[in-house]
Amino acid sequence: MSKIAFLFPGQGAQVVGMGKDFYDQFEVSKKIFDLASEASGLDVPKLCFTENEELNITEYTQTALLATEIAILKVVLEKGIKPDYAAGLSLGEYGAVSTAGAIEDKDLFSLIRKRGIYMQEAYPVGGAMMAVLGLDADTIAKICEETEGIVSIANDNCPGQIVITGEEAAVLKAGEKLTEAGAKRCIQLKVSGPFHSALLKNAADQLRDELKNVEIKDIKVPYISNVNAEVIEDKSLIKELLANQVCSQVRFRETILLLKELGVTTFVEIGPGKTLAGFVKKTDKELEVINIATVEDLEKLNALL
Repeated sequence: MSKIAFLFPGQGAQVVGMGKDFYDQFEVSKKIFDLASEASGLDVPKLCFTENEELNITEYTQTALLATEIAILKVVLEKGIKPDYAAGLSLGEYGAVSTAGAIEDKDLFSLIRKRGIYMQEAYPVGGAMMAVLGLDADTIAKICEETEGIVSIANDNCPGQIVITGEEAAVLKAGEKLTEAGAKRCIQLKVSGPFHSALLKNAADQLRDELKNVEIKDIKVPYISNVNAEVIEDKSLIKELLANQVCSQVRFRETILLLKELGVTTFVEIGPGKTLAGFVKKTDKELEVINIATVEDLEKLNALL
């Protein structure tokens, strides 16, 4: 029997106006945005729905995007769609944890606000990230290891698309070597830090301390961790995985392959954009992906009922 997985995007998917139609039309969504504001101390509806410069700044982006994802998630669940698994890309993993029922949403919003601040402050200058197109992970990892300085794989998104991270000089040097090795393109990303690198260890340590005060509940829906691309059903693993995720590689390609092995044939991407849909299709074009970013998109779910 075919199975369903919910997917949640990470930073870069955010857009002004995201989630507003859900906020306006569903009380359950409005309550999530209000809860996010209360837990984070931010005006989350204003942050999401109006033109502003803060939406693309990490410490604000994370709260805004997670609020949108969970606000949409609640409506999808109310429609009667029950996933067999959940997964997310970077901060999107918190959407998966919400789906799992492992952490109360209020605690998730408090955590993601602090996560954003810690990641923003951990390495304020001198870091970089670069998308590498058209090379395999083993070749990229080898060149990173051979490059002087701190540089490593941040995201293994899908076949032919990998992101590296680290000290800016090392990232740029690795980019030159990767181009020589046959990469189709190496594109420096407009980000505010070397995310998912060892340079963010301090942020991971700070988040680990915050997680000590968070109650972890039994997992209702298994989810896939970014850190190890494994199914998480043991709640005792969650705190350490979420802390390590900040400075560890995001194994999204492996996640999709694992979910396919587990019998998942339909993926529901919950949140703005279609980034993850693209990753899924590049990993296996036979897999089905449904994107739920607007209220109109909910009609797509009828086929699953």
